[in-house]
Amino acid sequence: RRPSCSFLKFVEIENLAAMRLLQSVLPRLACVTTRTSLSVPVPRYQPKDQLHGHAEVPTPTLLESVQEENNGLLSQSLKHPDFFHVNELFSLKDLFDARVHFGHKRGCRNRLMEPYIFGSRLEQDIIDLDQSVLHLQKALNFTAHCAYRKGIILFVSRIRQFAHLIEKTAKESGEYAHARYWQGGLLTNAHVQYGSGVHLPDLIIFLSTMNNIFEQHVAVRDAAKMNIPTVGIVDSNCNPSLITYPIPGNDDSPPAVKLYCKLFKMTILRAKDKRRQMDLLHGIQEELTK
Repeated sequence: RRPSCSFLKFVEIENLAAMRLLQSVLPRLACVTTRTSLSVPVPRYQPKDQLHGHAEVPTPTLLESVQEENNGLLSQSLKHPDFFHVNELFSLKDLFDARVHFGHKRGCRNRLMEPYIFGSRLEQDIIDLDQSVLHLQKALNFTAHCAYRKGIILFVSRIRQFAHLIEKTAKESGEYAHARYWQGGLLTNAHVQYGSGVHLPDLIIFLSTMNNIFEQHVAVRDAAKMNIPTVGIVDSNCNPSLITYPIPGNDDSPPAVKLYCKLFKMTILRAKDKRRQMDLLHGIQEELTK
């Protein structure tokens, strides 16, 4: 017997409903991972470090393992607030004896230095040594971390009477110094003046941020343009806004400058000795990291 028209219409409606059901279910089934007879999941996308098929991920080379261990060694120093114990290098009395608290005349004061001024006596500004201690500790700690990571540190000053002392400090620390006239563009135009591949300093230490009593050192602005971290001694006539780690203190007194050079040299040498000790402890050879 031939099926009736109502029955054919019912079958057609059922087929249409089934097709709509499949259209709504199939996209969801595509997200389900199929499994082989060994119940090994087959990923829809191949990872970047995995070959085609089910080949195992290649084991890391010796150089990669050394680099990972080296990164762990560097990150270990960041877990301690004073990993190099720079707080024990000086005290507030040492800063007072070195005349770090003496500023310039009140008429030469920079308004941005007012938070660091303790007061004024006989028209001469007195710098707050409590703040100088805290800022100096932070600056020495940052300098130690740069030296620990084998960064390039540059000492900069424009005061002629301290040029020999600063260059001697940099030489004994195994770093670099620039205590002469600063030509514009040494940082911002280095790839033209020195050629491609030149490595800029990782940290610049300003023993004085001024060219003279009124003019700021050009390297302070250039370092800020090139995003180079800076540590600087800022006297009462200086602008500390462009210095990453400003240190309120006297920048033109011989005892104060000698103390700064001594502290920075001790900090850098201590950080380098610590790095050598950690390298020997973890068995990392420098030839493999090159």
